[in-house]
Amino acid sequence: MRSFGGKAEGARLERMKASPRWTGERFSNLHPIIPGLRDPTAQMPTLKDFICGGERRVPAGPLPSVSPLDTWTRRAESGLRATWLGHSTVLIEIGGLRVLTDPVWGNRASPSRLIGPKRFQPIPVPLRQMPPIDLVVISHDHYDHLDYPTIRELAKRDVPFVTSLGVGAHLEAWGVPPERIVELDWWESHEIGSVAVTAAPSQHFSGRGLKNRNSTLWSSFVIRSDRHRVFFSGDTGLTTEYETIRDRLGPFDLVMLEVGGWLPAWGDIHLGPKYALEALKLLGGGVFLPVHWGTFSLSMHAWDEPAEELIALAPKAGAHLVMPRLGEAIEPAHAERADPWWRGVETQASLPETEMPPNAKASAWPLD
Repeated sequence: MRSFGGKAEGARLERMKASPRWTGERFSNLHPIIPGLRDPTAQMPTLKDFICGGERRVPAGPLPSVSPLDTWTRRAESGLRATWLGHSTVLIEIGGLRVLTDPVWGNRASPSRLIGPKRFQPIPVPLRQMPPIDLVVISHDHYDHLDYPTIRELAKRDVPFVTSLGVGAHLEAWGVPPERIVELDWWESHEIGSVAVTAAPSQHFSGRGLKNRNSTLWSSFVIRSDRHRVFFSGDTGLTTEYETIRDRLGPFDLVMLEVGGWLPAWGDIHLGPKYALEALKLLGGGVFLPVHWGTFSLSMHAWDEPAEELIALAPKAGAHLVMPRLGEAIEPAHAERADPWWRGVETQASLPETEMPPNAKASAWPLD
């Protein structure tokens, strides 16, 4: 079970212990996690709820997707472009570099190839066809953000990784040379070319097994060039630290916040649509690209519920919401507001296959 990853030791462990977030045995949040704090009426789900609960947790048919390969051959006119590839995997073109966040090409968000949340459909671009990547950013070590088969493939490329304290032990165990790994504590930065990457606070937890919860750090990240700034939440609950991030690292041209895989009782560890809009306000605004949805069923809500809630709430919040299709590249400087493309998925699923649009048909798994 190599997918469980590695264990920090030696100099890496000593650096982790020197972090203000280390509490003697593990990392901790700035604020306590109290289930149901934001919604006292919310009930914590049982294992049976996760297995059998909820309706329409998986789309009835493939989500529309486009190939961004041709677009990626041309420079972004504004200097900043983002392509959502599914869940929290986004290719950001900034400062002349390509930065890939939380790359997950695997079939399941799980340590097993046989059980666990299964991807709704492949990423629109097979990993082997991805253009050269200048930097990979990994927010934390949960399976839907740190994927063993994907890292094994990326380890074969000459690409550096920036991640949170301790996560490098997993990367090294999977073949990434230590000289290509940079681990950051909150507020620390790493520069590559004209781009700086800074780890910032988030409100979450970590762990890939039953006995290593919070043994590595979790972070949000700010990616900056001389012209643009991008915020990437990783996984997080709502935290007032977003105001500090705004003051120290903002303002932001693009804000990527997690909106799916949430429950009302999880308000301290996952945002969901409502709290994502509150987080956006604390961050000072910016074009809002939702992530962490439309790829895996990680909770009991309908697969498209985050999108429907956002498109209803965003206008009232004054948010510039963009929700591109899978593989559709957008430039925040002139991005159009959200179009509810997901509403056609159930309708398409009822059509005979010969009448379905070509890009609605699933292709071979991209790691095959």
